Amino acid sequence: MAVLLNTAVLPRRDRAEAFYSAMMSASVPSRVEHEDPGGDVHARMDFWQLGTPDLFRNEGSGIRLVRTPKHVRIGGPERLALAVQVTGSGVFSQGGHDRRVRTGELMLVDLTAPYDFAWSGIGASQAFQIDYADLGLSVETIRAAASRLPSSPVYDLVLNHLTALPGILESLHDTPSAAMIGDATTQLVRALLTSAADGDSEPPALADVLFSRITWYMRRHLRDPALGPAQIAAAHNVSVRYLYKLFAEHHRSLEQWLITERLKGAARQLTDPASRHLPVAVIAARWGFDDAAHFTRRFRRAYGVTPREWRSS
Repeated sequence: MAVLLNTAVLPRRDRAEAFYSAMMSASVPSRVEHEDPGGDVHARMDFWQLGTPDLFRNEGSGIRLVRTPKHVRIGGPERLALAVQVTGSGVFSQGGHDRRVRTGELMLVDLTAPYDFAWSGIGASQAFQIDYADLGLSVETIRAAASRLPSSPVYDLVLNHLTALPGILESLHDTPSAAMIGDATTQLVRALLTSAADGDSEPPALADVLFSRITWYMRRHLRDPALGPAQIAAAHNVSVRYLYKLFAEHHRSLEQWLITERLKGAARQLTDPASRHLPVAVIAARWGFDDAAHFTRRFRRAYGVTPREWRSS
C-alpha cells in the first residue's frame, strides 16, 4: 500500500493543494471543490497497485469532484471505476442520470466521460480502477449495466469483495499475489457488468458473455503451447472466423491479447521467490515463448526493462 496523502501531518494552508495533487496522481483530471475550503480540510488517500488495475481509497471531509468536457479533452487513460461508498452518502451524476449513493452501495464511473460526485461531512469511498481494454466489454454492455448493478446476482459478492480488499492487501504488498487479486477482481467486475446488462434487451450482452467465457478459457490455458485460434474456437463451438470477428468487435487483437496475458504471467513468475532458481529462458518457455530473444524483446517493449532487470528490481 502507498499512502498518497495524510493531511494530519500537513499545515492547514497546504492541505487543499496536496489533496488536489494526490487526487490527480491516483485518478483522472478533474476539478476539486472542498465543502469548507477555509476550514479544516482533511483527508487520507491510500493506493494499492494490483497488476494493471488498482484500488484507490479516499476518506475525509466534504468534497466535490467535477470532471468536465474540457478535462476529457485533455485526455487520460481509458478506464472505468467500480466504487463502493464506505462511509457517508454521495451524490453522483453522469450521462444525464443523477443518483444518491448510500453507505454500502456500488457506483460505476466511466472515467472517459464527464461526471460530478460529491459528499457532505465525513465520507469515504474506495474504487477499483481498471482499463477498458482489460475488462473486454463493449461500451453498450457497460452503459446497459451502469443503472442495473443491483439486479445482478453477484452484486453482493462483488460488494463484499471490494469492501474487504484493503484488509486483504495489507499482507500481500509487493507480492505476485497482489496481481492475482487484481486479475480475480477484474473477473468479478466483468461478471457483475455482464450479468447486470443481461437483464437489458440489448443484444451486445450476449456476445460479451461469450467473449468473457473465451478470455477466461484462454487465461486458464495460457501455458498450453497448442493454445491458438483453432483450439479456442473448437472449445467454444464457433468458427475461427467468428472468433476473430468477436475480438475485433471488442477492439482487440486475439494474438496481441494472448501475448500480453502470457507476458503478465511470465512477469509474475519472474518475481516469485519459488521460481528464483529457474533461468529466464525456462520461464519464457513455460509461458509459450520458445525463442528467448523474442521473449526479451517483447518483454522490454511491454515493461520498459529486460526480464533480468525486472527480476532484480
